[in-house]
Amino acid sequence: MRIAAVLSLPRYCLRLLPILICLTCAPMPALADEGDLDEPVQVPEASPPPADPVEPDPDEASADPPAAMEADPPAPVEAAAESSEPPAEAVAAEPELPSPFIMLDGEVPPGEVRQLSWIASESFAGISVPTPVLVAHGLQTGPIVCLTAAVHGDELNGIEMVRRIFYGVDPKELSGTIVGIPIVNMFGFRRNSRYLPDRRDLNRYFPGSPTGSSASRIAYSLFENVIKHCDALVDLHTGSFHRTNLTQIRADLSNPKVLELTQNLGALPVLNSRAQGGTLRGAANRAGVPTITLEAGEPGRFQPKEVAAGVKGVRTLLNKMGMVKKTSLWADPQPVFYQSNWLRADTGGILFSKVELGDEVSRGQVLGTVTDPITNNRSEIRADNDGRILGMALNQVVIPGFAAYRVGIPKTSEEVAEEQPEPDPPETEPPSEDNAQILLDESGSDVPETTTAGTEPPDSGAVVADDEAGEPATAEPAPPPPAPIDELEAEERPD
Repeated sequence: MRIAAVLSLPRYCLRLLPILICLTCAPMPALADEGDLDEPVQVPEASPPPADPVEPDPDEASADPPAAMEADPPAPVEAAAESSEPPAEAVAAEPELPSPFIMLDGEVPPGEVRQLSWIASESFAGISVPTPVLVAHGLQTGPIVCLTAAVHGDELNGIEMVRRIFYGVDPKELSGTIVGIPIVNMFGFRRNSRYLPDRRDLNRYFPGSPTGSSASRIAYSLFENVIKHCDALVDLHTGSFHRTNLTQIRADLSNPKVLELTQNLGALPVLNSRAQGGTLRGAANRAGVPTITLEAGEPGRFQPKEVAAGVKGVRTLLNKMGMVKKTSLWADPQPVFYQSNWLRADTGGILFSKVELGDEVSRGQVLGTVTDPITNNRSEIRADNDGRILGMALNQVVIPGFAAYRVGIPKTSEEVAEEQPEPDPPETEPPSEDNAQILLDESGSDVPETTTAGTEPPDSGAVVADDEAGEPATAEPAPPPPAPIDELEAEERPD
């Protein structure tokens, strides 16, 4: 019957019959004996090979444990986990970098110093004049401090201060950002002049106006594009009109934020003075940017001693603000002057000084003499208070009433606490036509002049007023002929 069943299959099945017979008759134990397997494999239960390891050879038994240890899977997993832990900790400890600093359509990556450009205004030839702006952006977050120099084009010491500060700081070690404009008044700098080409004083037009005079537009551009984006401002100046200043700070100490800035500047003398309307310091303080003026030396010269003192003060400020780690120690305490007097010549002639900048003087001491070159008559200028020479005129020909010496009257910490200066109006109060700008006439008395900060006050002829830094006035020829009332020259006060 089996043969009949086979013969009844289709032909194609008959063709596969020899192959099926060969596979069925093949000895399975032979396959198990010839297999070269390191580990047990699944074989039919009837196969004899699994019985062989029942009585293993002693040598083979001793070799089995190491093989099992090598095959243990948890060990490699633990090793991999241990090796992966240190990189994870390193990534977690790495501080997050601050965002790039963006200003004036430029971008400064963290840890770099770059030069941007501020287009102040078009020149009289219709060509834009770019002004370099240096930016050092640190790898760590922190405040934005701005340094401005040469707002008056002939004041050179501040230019060198900015250079030394920027190229002496490592941006990779800096926390925060330093913005520096070495030459604000590029027009005056190129002409070795204090003023703009139209003889306006740029430091009388802040915060400026986009539709005003050239000076007002330049002031507006600087204020809106740079100053308002900073957390603090140090405006660098020198004396003016053949006068020199001891390296010192001018600040409104009734402003708590400004007072804090002055306390971070080491041992530089501090003179309390309220900013006049139209000055960069006054406009910035009103806008909420704490601002101080750093005075050092005389115009038209680079003076290494004064520059070094100013750089040391600014670096101390950056250190106290947590921006840099390097600092220099000051041997002397910081003197504070809440009062100062200008001493003037009573006669005309040649001024010969007997004191030097920074000298301590006593009441009645002769500070200098004025000698008439024709009659040889000589008059003396004496101190009217004990104090320190904060500013003085260089030896030159003077006229009666010429301000020759500025004597600062020091106050102790107890006196400062007891005699706080009268507070200014709120800094946020917008300027108006009713705001009175207090000037000092030739006799030193207060003369109110109604002027709006940042606008163009009418020309008053000879310059007779002290400026926001307290510089005395020096007469200069008035520009001919007078212009319409809205374009008249601003009051020309030194500094």
